Amino acid sequence: MALKKGDIIDEYKRFPDSCGLVVKVMGGGDGFTKIVCCGHELTEEDVVAAPIKKHGRKMGQKGVGFIIDEKKSHPTGCGLRLMIMDGGQGLEHMECCGRSLTLADEREFLDLGVRNLRGAQPEEDEDAPAGPTGNA
Repeated sequence: MALKKGDIIDEYKRFPDSCGLVVKVMGGGDGFTKIVCCGHELTEEDVVAAPIKKHGRKMGQKGVGFIIDEKKSHPTGCGLRLMIMDGGQGLEHMECCGRSLTLADEREFLDLGVRNLRGAQPEEDEDAPAGPTGNA
């Protein structure tokens, strides 16, 4: 069984005494094998409908909200893209398509084509008129 967009993997499902890594699949996932965190191997068995509500998750040095993208270092892979949602202090690596992904495979949101976030300047359309248009 491969991962699919929207799947959530929660380390607490099988390892309640861990750092509590939670990742969400943002894309790809056909070649996913496992995530190694706190010495545990997280697989499709750790997919949950929603993150388990439990205190004590320990964040890694990068915090949360960053994305690991297989295509950054391995453009011929299945395109696995994971977002770290919580925990992650013990994150070692992820395995997909026979390759190991680490924090070095992090992608910035704007590198992924996300535009018009709060604070980002929208692109101007050269062909659009500068003033109001339409019939009054």
